[in-house]
Amino acid sequence: MNEYDATLKLLFQGSATGALRELIGVAVERWLNVELPRVQTPRVDLLGETHEGELVHVEFQSSNDSAMAHRMAEYYLGIYRQLGRYPRQTLIFVGDERLRMTGKLESPAMSFQYRLIDIRELDGEALINSARVGDNILSLLARLPDREDAIRRVLAGIAEGREVDRETALEALLVIAGLRHLEETVEQEIKKMPVLNDILENKVLGREYKRGIEEGVQQGVRQGVQQGELTLLRRMIEGRFGILPEWADARLSRSSSSEIEAFSLRLLDATSLEELLK
Repeated sequence: MNEYDATLKLLFQGSATGALRELIGVAVERWLNVELPRVQTPRVDLLGETHEGELVHVEFQSSNDSAMAHRMAEYYLGIYRQLGRYPRQTLIFVGDERLRMTGKLESPAMSFQYRLIDIRELDGEALINSARVGDNILSLLARLPDREDAIRRVLAGIAEGREVDRETALEALLVIAGLRHLEETVEQEIKKMPVLNDILENKVLGREYKRGIEEGVQQGVRQGVQQGELTLLRRMIEGRFGILPEWADARLSRSSSSEIEAFSLRLLDATSLEELLK
């Protein structure tokens, strides 16, 4: 699910606090950027820490993977080796197919389990009614009686929101809609709203991200995904600090994958471009 990783991370690390609290059962105080030492499990999707100091590990999965329980166990031990603490683990299934994975690993010598939740268990209505745009966008993955009506309501909120970076929000919405095969429906509804349709036509939302993924097929998936993550990060930074000066754009262009993730985490608290890109 590489093409969705960057968007899901940015939403959950940003304004989707209501959805995150419902899914993992605790509030994350800060996010950590930790690269695990083993090649097989180099980086977790999200690793955070609560106010009480408890580690919270969140993974996203868009398809059923028979080896997922083994991966979660490797993450569990890898985090302990790196930080000396065991994490509370949650695997969030965001796929469109029926969830068939298990949240435990049993062997003759051990028993390991973690929380496994289908995001469709969440109440989509509650997320649409949230004051946070991240929750609104993620409502499309949750339980809803009428997805087309939900799309219209989410778009109305983006159009009316004064504190919302509309371009970034629309791009995230289009990516998330892809998990439910709703991209065309979203685009059709956007075209009915002049203020949003202007952004769609002039900014060609999502094209840079998709180009990054397509180039990844030819030049290496990792490079393509990194380009997609960098595109989304640029939009988030510009939404907060305005158009990037030449030095900042150059700094981002030469950033490694681990630096891009570190910048994404620091964006939550940074007060200036200099502090963010130090």
